[in-house]
Amino acid sequence: MRLFMTRYDLLVTPSVAIPAFDARPAGAVPMTPESMLSWTPFSYPFNLTQQPAISVPCGLTSAGLPVGLQIVGAAYADALVLQAACAYETRHPVPRPTI
Repeated sequence: MRLFMTRYDLLVTPSVAIPAFDARPAGAVPMTPESMLSWTPFSYPFNLTQQPAISVPCGLTSAGLPVGLQIVGAAYADALVLQAACAYETRHPVPRPTI
């Protein structure tokens, strides 16, 4: 990722790989690598590389569930990540799910 970020200022990905799912009580799903990582392939790598990342709302699914956009920067580029998130949110007002 360090080499990638020498060429690009930011990386933009989905926040998660699937639409929002029902909240479940603690322990309802077994803690396996598959259950923990299958829906988070876009976020956990940046925890490992210690890169700053932020998730901003960017839309709704056809079922009205929120969708997030993740913005990732190079190590220590926290200010750039926050500026990009602010710029995105300014240009694209946050859609709100209907109840």
